Amino acid sequence: MSRDAYLGTYLNDHLAGATGGVDLSRRLAAAERDTDYGPELRRVAAEIAEDRRSLLEIMNGLDVVLARHKAALAWAAEKVGRLKFNGKLFRRSPLSRVVELEAVRLGVEGKAACWRALRHRAVGDSRLDVTALDRLLERAGEQSETVERLRVRATTEAFG
Repeated sequence: MSRDAYLGTYLNDHLAGATGGVDLSRRLAAAERDTDYGPELRRVAAEIAEDRRSLLEIMNGLDVVLARHKAALAWAAEKVGRLKFNGKLFRRSPLSRVVELEAVRLGVEGKAACWRALRHRAVGDSRLDVTALDRLLERAGEQSETVERLRVRATTEAFG
């Protein structure tokens, strides 16, 4: 397998993760819309969706063929992930907020790792925009800080 083929597989895996991340972050923002978590979560969810579009643009620029089945599987996995026992039957539990914030944070950290890998490759690949990747990395750092701050608050509220 060539390096470009490995890169294509890697980026398709990240696209699958981004697909699930967009769904999860939007669902979390919607669930928290009437709380003081809502505004920041809506902003983060919108940025995560923008970052997914940026990844698609990068993949297009690198002539990576989309593996649509991976994105479909990620979408389905996010839906199945909603079926978890959280101590409440018909409404959200404080545990739901904690677990979902942790999942979003993990997704943001994974995305940042992808941007760093592409940033490293950009040194020798003129199809990649170093400045754009630096902006994406900076935004991922800001998202991570925001989600972590909210997660810490949620754990205090849930666990004391």
